[in-house]
Amino acid sequence: MRTTASDENFVDDYLPALLAQASHLISSEFHQVVKAHRMTVSEWRVLASLAGGKALSTSQLALVSVTKGPTATRLLDRLVDRDLAQRLADSSDRRLTLIRITPKGQKTVSRLIALAREHERRVLEPFGLEQAEQLKTILHRLIQLHWRVGDAPGDSSEV
Repeated sequence: MRTTASDENFVDDYLPALLAQASHLISSEFHQVVKAHRMTVSEWRVLASLAGGKALSTSQLALVSVTKGPTATRLLDRLVDRDLAQRLADSSDRRLTLIRITPKGQKTVSRLIALAREHERRVLEPFGLEQAEQLKTILHRLIQLHWRVGDAPGDSSEV
């Protein structure tokens, strides 16, 4: 691991800053595609998180889609109104509401998922398959190690 002797260029080698910068740059490229398909970035994140049909609680969905809770709730209202997602009662806990993608939502997001996979391929291509898989494995492990029940995206500063 590289280290710098000075705090002057701290963020140049600080993992959270590097992850945030990489995420912002790579995501911004694909967000142009999302917007061209008349979808907001938040809608894309939520529908992509629901793709495949697994039902999630609103708090789980907010966490995996990196959306603040109140924003997720308003967004879900719009997606439900457009028949892209549906709310369901949890069979084991009636107090809990689950969110699931509808067939119309799945069809809508499937087109973008194919484009997202192509974008990801282009981003990772310079590193080769082995390094790309290592990077993803490391990121999955970082997430697993730092995931805490009750975490809410956007509750703390990222850098």
